[in-house]
Amino acid sequence: MACFLAPATVAIITTGMRKKIPQKYHMEWLNTMLWGGVVMLAVEHFTHGEITLYPPFLTAMQNPADIPTMLHELATMGGAMTIAIFAVWTIMVLTVNIVEKIREKKNLTLIK
Repeated sequence: MACFLAPATVAIITTGMRKKIPQKYHMEWLNTMLWGGVVMLAVEHFTHGEITLYPPFLTAMQNPADIPTMLHELATMGGAMTIAIFAVWTIMVLTVNIVEKIREKKNLTLIK
């Protein structure tokens, strides 16, 4: 229903902060992963009729009894997807930074 709102919120925040974070953290990777996930989920929810182009936009908001279910999905599924994206991004950044350090050491030893 609304699970894409969790990564969308984080994507908005990280996009706004991207210039304040050092390049070594590759924020463009995180933002691409977050926004890509948001777009894919929004399209999927739209095709299944869970999102409409008219208010209240989320079909779960039409019936107040469905709102707790929607919020639960937002917290559990949306939170899990956001955490998974952060985990993959963290692994990518750590791997690249380790490889760059190894390359720098090899270049230093070759020059001597």
